[in-house]
Amino acid sequence: MRALQLQKLTGPEGLVLVDVPEPEAGDGVLIDVVAAGVSFPDLLLTHGQYQMKPEVPFVPGVEVAGVVRSAPAASRLKAGDRVMGFSFTLGGFAEACVVAPELAFPIPAAWSFEQAAGVVMNYHTAHFALHRRGRLQAGETVVVHGAAGGVGTAAVQVAKGAGARVVAVVSDERKAEVAKRAGADVALLSKDWQAGVREATDGRGADVVLDPVGGDVFDKSLKVLAPEGRLLVVGFASGQIPSVAVNRLLLRNVSVVGVAWGAFLMQAPELTATIAKDLDALAARGIVHPVVGSVFPLEEGAKALRELESRTAVGKVVLRVKAG
Repeated sequence: MRALQLQKLTGPEGLVLVDVPEPEAGDGVLIDVVAAGVSFPDLLLTHGQYQMKPEVPFVPGVEVAGVVRSAPAASRLKAGDRVMGFSFTLGGFAEACVVAPELAFPIPAAWSFEQAAGVVMNYHTAHFALHRRGRLQAGETVVVHGAAGGVGTAAVQVAKGAGARVVAVVSDERKAEVAKRAGADVALLSKDWQAGVREATDGRGADVVLDPVGGDVFDKSLKVLAPEGRLLVVGFASGQIPSVAVNRLLLRNVSVVGVAWGAFLMQAPELTATIAKDLDALAARGIVHPVVGSVFPLEEGAKALRELESRTAVGKVVLRVKAG
């Protein structure tokens, strides 16, 4: 089968289109991949900068959407089903991929494979962050950084589904329009977003801030939290891991909360079914509707990753692997 294999830790340019043996299904769900999601961890993997450091050569990609070729007898899935899935063992940038049965989900009839390819990691992460870790309540105000990207648009929609007011922070007007289409109530440009948050909340501040950026965005986010506000640390897209003087948390009665969806699943895999049920309900109400950005053919995977690296991507960047 065709696959994009990382042969050198030199960034996206280390990817080479090759023929590799098809994976063995074992106890998993074997999926003929139609589309694969491209994520920031994939980019970090190509540079050898992610916390997981597989030996080269390997096939990146953890998010896939396609058609079931085979599934365990006890699975709720069967051959021919349209599914989206997440693979802890990578391998998504290929024509076939195996995922654990509990991490494969039916695709809503109204969604394309491209839409579904970015759902499991992004939307489950957003839901886990806002509900499990952020304890979000209806009527609260949520600030979402990077709100035009894959995780950002997912967080906007999950927050809206919880009855929250969403303030999106983005870098330019084009991305502001994407965030608004995703459902944000207010879109602010990153050059002066702190003042915008205070104005939007009548000076009170945000109840929850979702931060996948890190660096100085983290420091500024602490300063806009309302009393008992929660700052959710989702990632460090800026490349800078911040630190905090804990007296600032004590004096202002605010919290910094770590969010690692994948790591938590190792402890509580049953959580995926709960999240999936809630997301299905939000999709049925039209609140969850994945935003797709650029779609590249499989052989242009390096170009897709460079779009993420340049910070020009909006919505979910996707690789089209085959016709479906």
